[in-house]
Amino acid sequence: MSIAAVRLNHAVLFVSDLERALRFWTDAFGMEVVTREPRANAAFLRLSRSGNHHDLGLFGIGAGAPPRARGTVGLYHLAWQVDTVDELEQARDTLVRLDAYTGQSSHGATKSVYGVDPDGNEFEVMWMVPREAWGENAAPVDKLDLTAEVGRWGGVGTALSVPLPQLEIGH
Repeated sequence: MSIAAVRLNHAVLFVSDLERALRFWTDAFGMEVVTREPRANAAFLRLSRSGNHHDLGLFGIGAGAPPRARGTVGLYHLAWQVDTVDELEQARDTLVRLDAYTGQSSHGATKSVYGVDPDGNEFEVMWMVPREAWGENAAPVDKLDLTAEVGRWGGVGTALSVPLPQLEIGH
């Protein structure tokens, strides 16, 4: 029997400078600091519309830690979902303002912009098109015309309407 997870609940990152990382994540995503754990030089943050206790944990390990090189074994990126393509456009503008924007692409069923935090941790901000428009089960990496996507899908929310499968309890 496999694990019956429904989605990733939170992520934890090692960062070189906890206070710098907190400034970035609270500015970029409007996260609030839920709690700190000084003994571990850690902080836990929650997205403003989240029902989680925390969505991101940050553990400061000091400036002497070597950065992870791109293309080595380990986490590639985190993907943060927004509800509308309009919010995706706002995310791109925020990342540009923070000098953290690294690109954008269309993956068919999802439209994405990419960024990097001060420690080089890559992340994606993505919007999922309505399920009926997913098409075939492919995941291309195509050029994204975000202006055209906003014109087509503006105001259409999808993140808060993702149905969960019915689970049978008691077996």
